[in-house]
Amino acid sequence: MKNELGISSATVLAVLPLLWLISSPACAQETPAWKHGEVSIQGTGFFTKDSRGNGISQHSTDTGGLIVGYRYHFDRWLAAEANYGYDRNTQQNFTSSGPFNVQANVHQATAALVVTLPRKHRVNPYAVAGAGALVFNPTNNPRQSVPGALLQGKAAFVYGGGVDFTVVRHVAIRAEYRGFDTVGRTSNWPH
Repeated sequence: MKNELGISSATVLAVLPLLWLISSPACAQETPAWKHGEVSIQGTGFFTKDSRGNGISQHSTDTGGLIVGYRYHFDRWLAAEANYGYDRNTQQNFTSSGPFNVQANVHQATAALVVTLPRKHRVNPYAVAGAGALVFNPTNNPRQSVPGALLQGKAAFVYGGGVDFTVVRHVAIRAEYRGFDTVGRTSNWPH
């Protein structure tokens, strides 16, 4: 049933709990939000392993990209984070019939738990473990991709670790290793 504004009661019942969940932590906190959460922007290097088999040699270009993330600290030892990353990569395949390439935008979306190790002076080490997805979206550029290449998605386990070096209060430089182990077979998603 819709009211005079055209909003259904089902929509209101779905949105109200979400608003309550979002506002509850803000009301319950006695300390400012920045003491619990942090936003990060990171430059990345995207390096993959070459493979050979069945008369095919595959090489992926090494490239740079960007990761944007949010980390929420439950206490000084444990945090949860969500990240989105973007890179552009070209798979170079060499077969007996000749070479063919597939250039793709690579999107990553992950969620992970972070264990923060004891802090020493301005150095804050941590370990990361979680899961997410890698999505390979072909650019279909005429000279960079095979015609008809499909969107592909893979589930992935993410793992790694790093160190935050505090520069000044609320600003740090992060050095991190983040690895992906893909799970299962590739899913081809139509456009």
